[in-house]
Amino acid sequence: MNFYMAWNKGINFGLFEGDSTVQAYILTGISIAISTVLFIWLRNSTSLLIQILASLVIGGALGNAIDRLLHGAVADFINVTCCGIRNPYSFNLADVFIFIGLIGLLIFKYDEKHN
Repeated sequence: MNFYMAWNKGINFGLFEGDSTVQAYILTGISIAISTVLFIWLRNSTSLLIQILASLVIGGALGNAIDRLLHGAVADFINVTCCGIRNPYSFNLADVFIFIGLIGLLIFKYDEKHN
């Protein structure tokens, strides 16, 4: 694991990376919209696990949105390179929270509906 600063103006893995202020506002708006929808959906859940997982997604998305508003890009600083293969992509803790939350929601929300 390596720590070095990288500014991501796009989305995951540098997709849609551009140098546009408009793009930063659009991506921030998308993050806020998804967080709002998820928050509204979350209020109807009685499962503490689902609430925690959804909160991870919301917190990560809003954290990245704040970075975009303040800096015009998301601050990524974690890089995992292994076995002689250099990974060119970096990420941050907000990305980890989003990933864990979404995977957990997919697994446990499906399980909640079928029990």
